[in-house]
Amino acid sequence: MTTAFCPSAPAENLLSAPFDARLFRRVLGLFPTGVTIVTTWDADGRPVGATVSSFNSVSLTPPLVLFSLACESAACEVFSGGGPLAIHVLGHEQEALSNRFARGGAEKWADLVYGTGELGSPLLEGALATFECVPYARYPGGDHTIFVCEVRGLRFRDGEPLIFSGGRYRSLASQEAFA
Repeated sequence: MTTAFCPSAPAENLLSAPFDARLFRRVLGLFPTGVTIVTTWDADGRPVGATVSSFNSVSLTPPLVLFSLACESAACEVFSGGGPLAIHVLGHEQEALSNRFARGGAEKWADLVYGTGELGSPLLEGALATFECVPYARYPGGDHTIFVCEVRGLRFRDGEPLIFSGGRYRSLASQEAFA
């Protein structure tokens, strides 16, 4: 039996020249993502961090994950330096922390309690999960840089992740405990 493809969207919703970046971003927002904060140290020993929703698993052997940062961000240059880093998966109650690290500047670290991981990267307290990593590869990705990292350590706790979709934070209706 042969099945014909029948698109659900009318043809007028197809992209046409010129490319509409706002529409593209809006449609990408239909895909919900978790929210993470990536952290490392700059060359002067100051902590650097950024909120990132572009985080994915890549490989189990070796254990690889990836995230991307806008090339124009100050954090991108620091992460390109190749030092150890941590990726923090935020819990649903950490919306304020996500917003804090989404803005620029060093003041995001003011009055913030953080420690140092086994690999030396800055670790934020209370994350749902933390991956301690070393750089593995870096690739150009248009106006972003894609960082592939090898996971060397991890921590986690039970809880609901912070979700971002459609330009706002969301929560899961239900979630079974991590076993």
